[in-house]
Amino acid sequence: MGLLGFCWGLSGVLAMLILAIYRLAPMAFELNGLTLSLLQWVTLVFSVIYMAYAEGYKGFHKGFAPRVVVRANYLLEHPRLGTTILAPLFCMGFIYATRKRKIVSASLTLMIITLVVFVRMLAQPWRGIVDAGVVVGLFLGVCSIIFYLIQLLLKPELLTFSPEVPGMPSTSSEP
Repeated sequence: MGLLGFCWGLSGVLAMLILAIYRLAPMAFELNGLTLSLLQWVTLVFSVIYMAYAEGYKGFHKGFAPRVVVRANYLLEHPRLGTTILAPLFCMGFIYATRKRKIVSASLTLMIITLVVFVRMLAQPWRGIVDAGVVVGLFLGVCSIIFYLIQLLLKPELLTFSPEVPGMPSTSSEP
C-alpha cells in the first residue's frame, strides 16, 4: 500500500501540472502568429524570466517540489488507507498536514484560482504573454519534482525537508 500511495501521489501531482501546461500552452503559442509591439515583447520577456524565477525556482524548486517528494516518501514509509487513496492531496499538503501547511496550501490555491480567473479575462496577446510565463514556471516545476525524485532515489540524505505532518518536527533545509 505504501508503494501505491507513493506512485499515486507523485503521478497525480505531475499529471495535474502537465495538464495545466497542456491547457495553457496553446494560448502562449498563439503569440507566434501575432505581431507584437516593443512593449509586448518586453512584457513577454519579463513574464517568462519572472515566472521562471518566482514560480519555477522559488515556488516549485525551493518549496513545493521537495515537499511533494518528501510527503510521497512519507506515504511509502507510513502507509494508511485514507492518505493512500487521497495521495495527490496528501502530497500537496491539503490533508494530514500541520495546521500551518494546510493554511498555506489552501491560501496559495485560492490565490492561483483568483489569478486564473483574472488572466482568462485578458485579450490576446496579453493572455498569451502571461500564459507563456506560467507555462515556463510549470515546466520547471515538473522538472523540479523529477529532480527531487531522482535525488530521493540516489541520495536520500540530501533531501532534508520536513513532510510537515502532525506530530513531526518541521525542521528542514528550506530557506
